[in-house]
Formats: sequence, C-alpha cells, structure tokens
Amino acid sequence: MSAITLRKIRIVVVPIMAALAFGGCAMQSREPAAPAPQAPVAAVHAYPVSAPSGTRIDNYYWLRDDTRSRPEVLNYLKAENAYYAQMTEHTQAQQEALYREITARIAPEDATVPAKYRHCWYQTRYAQDAEYAAYSRRCGNPDAREEVMLDGPALAKGHDFFQIGEYEISPSEKLVAYAEDTAGRQQFTIRIKDLASGKLLPDALANTSGAVAWADDNRTLFYVENDPVTLLTVRVKKHVLGTDAKRDPVVYEERDHSYYLDVARTGDDKFIAIASQSTLSSEVRFIPASQPKARFKVLAPREHDFKYDAEHIDRRWVVRTNWQAKNYRVMQVDDAQAGDRKRWHEIVPARNDATVDRIALFRNYLVIGEHSDGLARVRIKPWREGAARIVEVDEADYAATIGDNREQDTDVLRYEVVSLVMPKTVYDLDMRTGRREERKREAVPGYDRANYVTGRVWAVARDGVKIPVSLAYRKDTRRDGSAPMLQIGYGAYGAQYDPQFSPAYVSLLDRGFVIALAHVRGGGELGRGWYEDGKLLRKRMTFMDFIDTTEYLVAQKIAAKDKVFAFGRSAGGLLMGAIANMAPQDYRGIFTQVPFVDVVTTMLDDSIPLTTNEYDEWGNPQDTKFYEYMLSYSPYDNVKAQAYPAMFVSTGLNDSQVQYYEPAKWVAKLRALKTDSNPLLFKVNMEAGHGGKSGRYTHWRETAEAYAFMLDQLPPAANDKTKK
Repeated sequence: MSAITLRKIRIVVVPIMAALAFGGCAMQSREPAAPAPQAPVAAVHAYPVSAPSGTRIDNYYWLRDDTRSRPEVLNYLKAENAYYAQMTEHTQAQQEALYREITARIAPEDATVPAKYRHCWYQTRYAQDAEYAAYSRRCGNPDAREEVMLDGPALAKGHDFFQIGEYEISPSEKLVAYAEDTAGRQQFTIRIKDLASGKLLPDALANTSGAVAWADDNRTLFYVENDPVTLLTVRVKKHVLGTDAKRDPVVYEERDHSYYLDVARTGDDKFIAIASQSTLSSEVRFIPASQPKARFKVLAPREHDFKYDAEHIDRRWVVRTNWQAKNYRVMQVDDAQAGDRKRWHEIVPARNDATVDRIALFRNYLVIGEHSDGLARVRIKPWREGAARIVEVDEADYAATIGDNREQDTDVLRYEVVSLVMPKTVYDLDMRTGRREERKREAVPGYDRANYVTGRVWAVARDGVKIPVSLAYRKDTRRDGSAPMLQIGYGAYGAQYDPQFSPAYVSLLDRGFVIALAHVRGGGELGRGWYEDGKLLRKRMTFMDFIDTTEYLVAQKIAAKDKVFAFGRSAGGLLMGAIANMAPQDYRGIFTQVPFVDVVTTMLDDSIPLTTNEYDEWGNPQDTKFYEYMLSYSPYDNVKAQAYPAMFVSTGLNDSQVQYYEPAKWVAKLRALKTDSNPLLFKVNMEAGHGGKSGRYTHWRETAEAYAFMLDQLPPAANDKTKK
C-alpha cells in the first residue's frame, strides 16, 4: 500500500565514540530546610575530540553511554529528572488541567475513512479511550463484517513503548506483514499473520527499517535490513516464508552510506522497486512482482545532483525528477525503453513559482502535490486534453495534500485539507464532474472553528527576503502588541513544515496566545532555492530568518516583546540552540525536544546512526571549510557566559536519531556558563525514543508540561490573564 517514492526521514544525526569513566556529579540537596532545589552539576573531564582541522576539548563527553547502563550516567540523568520534578511541582495542577483540556479534544472513539484496496476496505480505528489503534478491514463491500487484522491495544500490552510502523497485505489478501518497534529506536521486527486463522507465522525478520513488499507468489517478501550499529538502511533482502531468516539472500546492498533505502510495490502492483536516495541523488531499480527471482533492473543510473522517484501505470513509468529542473518536473517513459533516460519525455514542465512534491496516478488523471506561494496544494491534470487545475480551498493559510489513494482504476481523488485552526478534513473529489464530498472532518469535542482566525504574513529578513509565516489566534485576541506568542520552526532537509491542526494549540489560543509557524530558509516551502539558501555553508541563514521573524512580528504588534516563546524539535532543536546563543534577549522561553545540538562532534563520527547520510545537509567536518563553519553555529560549541532565556529541554533515552547525550551535554554546559537565574530544566524519558511516548493520550503529557512551563514564565500580570 505504499508507492515507490522513498520515505523522507525528517530526522537529525547523532553522536560520537566510547564514553569516559565517570567523575561524579553533585546531586541536589534533599534537606527539608534547603531554600530551593539545587540543579545537578555534571563532572568536568576534559576529553580531546580530534579532527584534521584541530582538536577541541569536550568536558562532558563522559555522558555518552551507548549501552545506556552505566550507573554514573543513569544516576546523573535521574538526578536531572528529580530536579525537573522539584522545579515543576508548583505547576502540577496546571499541567494536569492542560492535559485534561488537550485530551478532552480527542474523540474517545475515532477511525480513518475506509480506503479500498483490491477487494477490501481498510481502516485504522481507536476504540473508546484506547491508547493504540486497531487495524481492520471489511471485504466484499464496505458494510461487510469487520475483521480486525492487528489489535494494537493487545499487541502493546507489556511494553513501555509500542509502535506499528507499516503493514502490507499479501496479493492473496490472506496474510499481513507488519513491522513493530517496542523500544522506540526505529528498529522494527517484521512479523507475518495469517488472517484466516489469526495466528502468527514463525517467521520474524529482525533489525529492519519496517519497509516490506510482497511478491505475487504470496510467499516471498523483500525487506530492508538496518546495520546493527549505524542503523543505516544498508541491504535489501529476500525472505521466503518458512525458511530461516538468517539465511535470507541479499538482493541489493547499498555501498554508499550517504543513501537511504526503501522497498515497495508500485501503485499498479506490477513491480517491486528499490529506491536509493541521498540528499543530492537517487536511483530506482525494479523487477516484475510476478518474478521474485528476477534480477533488479535500474530505471536510471545515479548521478550527482540528479534526483528522481517513479510510479507505474499502463505500461509506462511516470517520473518526478530534478533533471534540468530545479523545482522538479514530471516525465514518462514506456516500459520497453526503461533504463534509458534519453527516452524520457516531459509531460509537466518545471516552474519557477511551484515545486512538484509528489505525484499520484489515476486511469484518466495525473495528480500533483505541489508547493506554490509557500502553500501545499493539489493540482489535477488530465492525461489527454484539458487544462490542469488547482483544487480550491476556502482557507487563507492551509495545507492541501494528496490522501490515501490505493487504487489507480478510478476517477475519484481522495485529498486532505488542514490549517492551524481547521481540523484535518478528508474529501473525495470526482475529477470528471468536480463533485466534492466531505468524508470526514476530524472530531474535536468542544472546539468551535468559528472562534479562531488563521492567516499569513510575510516577515522581512535582514537581507530583504520575505519569509512566509502562518498565524493563528482567537478572534478576540488584541492585536496591540500585548499578546504572548509561541513561534515554531524547523528549517532543514528541504522539509515543508506546513500548518497542521493540534488540539493542544487551542489551549494556548484560548489563553490569548498567537501561534506563529515560521517557514524559514532550509525548508522547502518556496522551492529548492529556499532549501539551498539554508543548508551547508548557508545554514546560519535558517537561524537569522527565525530571529528576524520574531523581531518583525513584535514590531508589527502581533506579539509582545517580553512574551515570545520558541519551539523546535530534532533539527528544529538545532534552530532553538542557535537562537538561544545568537539572540537570547528576544525570547522569554525556549522549549525543545530531542534537539540536535552537538553538530561538529556528531558529524565527525561516521560510526553512529545516520551521520554519513547527513554530509550533504550539514557538510563533512573532515573538510576544514565545513568544520569551521559548523563550529561557528553548533549550539553546544557556542554556549558562553551570558544570560539565557528560561529553557525546557526533553529527550528520550532510547533515541536513535538524536541520542540523549547531545542535549544532556548541552544542558550541562549551559548550567556551567549561563549568567542568569532563569530556570533550565531537562527531562529524560527513560522508556521512549525520538518520537516520545507512543500512546494516543500519553503522547500529550509532554506538551502539557511544556505549556505549563511557558505559562509559568509569563510576567505575573500576563499570567493572570492567561489562567482559565
């Protein structure tokens, strides 16, 4: 049920080598007479981190423990958690109130709109108050008896963390292969279930990315194996049911560790394709799904700065590519000429004012997901005659995206629309007649869309470039420069950080906050050039854009100068660390989750997960020009003796993407050098990974904690106004 386009991994890299011996840490006083909790003080042990361009001393390198078992490290992290608990004890009531508010806006029972695939309609459904979803289907017709394929609540029992990554139905529709993660490290085990008997087959494919594709024989599966140390997607293997998985043959191995791998069936189910993709180039190879023993054939050989992904329909490949098209164009090639790029011919030309993000193929139409004017839009183009047209949306600022379309032999397009104040809404559009049917609007109990406004402004950066900003606020919020604001950013990987509705935002909007989503350079909202202007040796532009956006919104009286809060996670955490060093005076508080803050040391170590994949994003610090530039903005390396805003940092002990010791080291250094008395809080989730807690409700605990932290930092008069 997946297309060939490689999954975009919106994550950030991770850190270094073996840790040093413990030197101790000072724990906070537990004497009842102590006037205030004392923050943990990390021991200082000078450790040289060598590079061709020089040696740096890292005083907190000892906090790295790849085994996550050394008592001195765990004790320090536990001390941070204890300090966090003490420092936030007075906000417990507000945390709980916020958590109740947020989760009350989640429908107790919920389900996706059924999507047809072959002879069945598939759905993801939450039972009353369930933390995890059940995956079900109805076969023959959409009103047939429901068959639960995967019972999420039952599978999650006994696990502190649980996630079903992907599932794929066999061509016979009798088996399901699904990927599960019980640690939060994105290391999935693929299991196979017989849907008739309800029994699991003995086959278990461990240490995978979760990607899997069935061959037509219903016995052969292709899957992606991760390197056990670096977690890179390095091999595609073939498994035949009933055989020893340890002896599965490798059908493709990626030798270049700057590439990610994926495997999937094409949308028409005719082929199995392997996609290899790096930041700057890609390659697709394929075999007929009916011939699992065939040798994979390359659609177009990889070249530097040549990217493409492909889908198949009606004896031809349709390709989205940046070949001679910075913002991508769409081309196609007949099956008989596959493998020869010279035979590709253009069907949708490149545009300077729009980026082609993805394509979906239907029997009579090509559907394009694009970004134009900084907005995510859907464009429909007939294969034969007729002009292309944009799907209209009645919102000032929004994201319209191609939805769950599992079959090509239809003229009905499923698409989704969402904004900061409009819950996700699913539509079915008859592309022949233009008739649109709303299939589902996300239920948000107690929420009235009419009370809220969304819009877009263009902040002016210091170099005169205009930065799009998505805004949301209550209609009765005063626009006189008195409102508190939460400004959010990401700005990396060319990711399009489009507006999304969150039940948590409502709790801030109802307290007079403005929500501002800054689409800074480094993202992809305004095309490839927007991305390239915020990466590698221009990365600092991302941080300056965010700061300039803050100052613009304050100058325009959209927000109060002394009530601005900032949030970013993962690569957005790098953004938060940079602005904290560069413009601490602009922010009342900063909240960041799983932040990538130790850029140079991480990127020097190619033994850790994902580092080599990231060279084209941040640069390789083995090269002096990249080393010196990264060193100029790396948050950990640029902490200095100055006043910082109030800060709340969180991480997951099992994070495989930005590992826990990056923020741990950063917080330790901040504690040692900062000159202010503002709170600096660090919370380590001891059971979770990069995505935090896995449950539908428990996921919102961290958000409630962060919002309580922000409200607690407001000036007393403002805090009174924001209490409910």
